[in-house]
Amino acid sequence: MTRLNLVLLVAVVASALYLVRVQYESRRLYTEIEKAQAESRRIDVDRERLQVERRAQATPGRVEKVAREQLQMRAATPGITQYVTPKGAS
Repeated sequence: MTRLNLVLLVAVVASALYLVRVQYESRRLYTEIEKAQAESRRIDVDRERLQVERRAQATPGRVEKVAREQLQMRAATPGITQYVTPKGAS
């Protein structure tokens, strides 16, 4: 009888330790999921911000200003336009 009690005690202790391990692992995985979701939300916010910045950078007025100031470009006029014709064409 004491042998059976000892076997049952070992089984109960083993199952209790297993239960503690499973609960710990479950909590750890849950916190990892929460961290991943928070990171996903942060990345979504950054993506939205970058899209807004990209749209702001691509406005026609800004493109023209950058072309004029940084690239020293100017609007094409008939006086500065050069026409190229292929050889043999009149």
